[in-house]
Amino acid sequence: MDLELFLQFLINGIALGSLYALIAIGYTIIYGVVQLINFAHGEFFMVAAFMTMWGVSQYGIQLGLAFPLATLLVVGLALFVDRSVYRPLREQKTSSFIGAISVSFLLQNLFVVLFTSRAKPFPHPAILDEVINFGTIALPVVNIFIVGVAIVMFTGLFLLVQYTDMGRAMRAISKDMEVSQLMGINPNRVIAFAFIISALFAAVGAFMYCSKFPYVDPFTGAIPGLKAFIGAVMGGIGSIPGALVGGFLLGMGEIMIVAFFPDLTSFRDIISYVILILFLLFRPGGIFNVRMREEKV
Repeated sequence: MDLELFLQFLINGIALGSLYALIAIGYTIIYGVVQLINFAHGEFFMVAAFMTMWGVSQYGIQLGLAFPLATLLVVGLALFVDRSVYRPLREQKTSSFIGAISVSFLLQNLFVVLFTSRAKPFPHPAILDEVINFGTIALPVVNIFIVGVAIVMFTGLFLLVQYTDMGRAMRAISKDMEVSQLMGINPNRVIAFAFIISALFAAVGAFMYCSKFPYVDPFTGAIPGLKAFIGAVMGGIGSIPGALVGGFLLGMGEIMIVAFFPDLTSFRDIISYVILILFLLFRPGGIFNVRMREEKV
């Protein structure tokens, strides 16, 4: 492999890794605050993409307005699911887990019934289809867009978590919910805010992903959602830096496997699942070795 081809794969790997990291953040925020693996996160991703597409194609809404409206819808959906499903089951970890899977399947099948399972084109700015050439190296504008938006989102989240009262409350609850309550923190309010942030990252990730792969169907969020979850586990579920590193490494790894071992291209997804199993077996705390919060008796 020559240097130019390697750089081409590297560019694609950085973009895919940034996408996985964006989506993985949604998983790790919820788990870090409430110890719940929100398997409906991929479906929040799908709903954001689908509603953006539907607003543009069926109602003629401008993309610049359709996406914010879809984001607000997904935020409302996340709050509704938290209030109606997750909160009543919060003290029952197994039931919460089953509830999250049920919400995921419910949303998938609801959209199949309402909109069919046929893939539909996703509207996106035409400029994202352009390519900047540096000699023989092609740099898609969409990749620049993805990395730039990811950096802005990651920076904003870091500042929110580190320097705001709500961010400090989230960190306090992630350490010890009972003591946080004694200190005057309202856990339901903080958890609701965590779902808002998680849904926001799902919506932004959906727009980025579907701009790069411009189609959407009721199962659009399944594979990227699962890959992002694997990335979150790799980094350390519940750790925001872990989600960033794990998602980025998984995306880079997938592209580099194709680059160096073209014969393994069809095994790319299988390798990701094998990595997940290996981390669960030998380093369940992930790269950052995150310690799970112990339940008090």
